[in-house]
Amino acid sequence: MLTPFTQQGQVDYPALERLVDWYIDHGVKGLFAVCQSSEMFALSLDERVEIARRVVRQAGGRVSVVASGHIADTLEEQAAEVDAMAGTGVDGVVLLTNRLAKAEESDEVWIENMERLLGMLKGEYPLGLYECPYPYKRVISPGIAEYLAAGGRFSFLKDTSCDLENIGMKLRIFQGSGLQLYNANTSTLLKSLEMGAHGYCGVMANFHPQLYVHLLERYQAPEAQKLSDEITVLSLIEKQLYPVNAKYYLAQEGLPMTIQSRVKNAADFTATYADEIQALRRITERMIREYGNS
Repeated sequence: MLTPFTQQGQVDYPALERLVDWYIDHGVKGLFAVCQSSEMFALSLDERVEIARRVVRQAGGRVSVVASGHIADTLEEQAAEVDAMAGTGVDGVVLLTNRLAKAEESDEVWIENMERLLGMLKGEYPLGLYECPYPYKRVISPGIAEYLAAGGRFSFLKDTSCDLENIGMKLRIFQGSGLQLYNANTSTLLKSLEMGAHGYCGVMANFHPQLYVHLLERYQAPEAQKLSDEITVLSLIEKQLYPVNAKYYLAQEGLPMTIQSRVKNAADFTATYADEIQALRRITERMIREYGNS
């Protein structure tokens, strides 16, 4: 999910509530609030908690809601963040894989720190994991995958490896454990679904989620490869001043949303970027007519 801001840079909670409805109306089956697309590293803990609480309330049980906001450096602070997020009523709290060890530290250090963190938490609520690219990307290794599958505490993984070999390894190890893999990468999505991935959890659902819903529901259909090829090329637009461009797209959809951001300068959003988004909307409308509005 994105976080809407007012022109003054404050969280726009009425726009956030409208955004929840927009996602659900466009067919999504779950919401990942307070993530990197939500600009969580630029939100206070109070804002992160309130955003998650509002999303849960607005969703009203129509879809599952998970949230992260687990960004601190020390394990003690992380435990407090995770407990606070769990108190919002989310269906699961998502931990960032890069918060459990430094880039140069081993899997053994990661597992030891995870055990320490789990021991500090005040509840047995469901947990997920996210291979967040910032401040560095820690992709789950075979050793960590085996640890997670054996523990039974985790049910969700947002995979950002963009690597079918790595995805296949995880799916084999996770089989029967209840840990479901959601691919964030469009170009590997179709193949990963064929291999057993559970779904998609990526930034392009902030533009045209209905096309991803169609692919997930019909990934074995004859048109799946054609659709996959098309949305893969369209997904390159995320490199153009995201998330500002996504907020502009949604504003064109009629949502009461500014393009303000705390992680990118909205003033850098040029007329050319706007034209590209308008082109994307026209292409999306044609594709929905071709494939059907799931």
